[in-house]
Amino acid sequence: MRNITALPSGTRSDRTAPPGAVPASTDPARTGAGPSLVHLPCRPQSASAARRFIREKLIDWGLSGLADDALLITSELVTNAARTECRRLLTLGVERTGEGSVRISVTDGSRALPVRSLVDDEALGGRGLALVHHLTGRRWGVTPTSDGKTVHAEL
Repeated sequence: MRNITALPSGTRSDRTAPPGAVPASTDPARTGAGPSLVHLPCRPQSASAARRFIREKLIDWGLSGLADDALLITSELVTNAARTECRRLLTLGVERTGEGSVRISVTDGSRALPVRSLVDDEALGGRGLALVHHLTGRRWGVTPTSDGKTVHAEL
């Protein structure tokens, strides 16, 4: 697995890592060895760094056509993690799962499982997982872990 650890704000190590993250020297997602990962603070503001990370991976892999949906899904998953009892860091992963497809995952330290809500037209929020459900063609889910959970979505 490729691990990236957060640095103080404003630090930039190379073009493939979002500001505030340190990349590993090799990208295992290119070699089929597993997902590329980044560890980010568990707060809503991390969604922008998460989107930059995903965008760079998609560009590197020649999959920029997935960017719009992937970035929206990433925002939803990271924001949902930050709204739970997430511990200090969340882990964002992206992995090529086939020719033209990826799996995006967010692991956090909360055992609270996500719930897809039914909301009325007037509601200001609560549509995030419904969007993920729609954009992925129902290819998303959650896996409980020993210290939290991983929510994943496939495009």
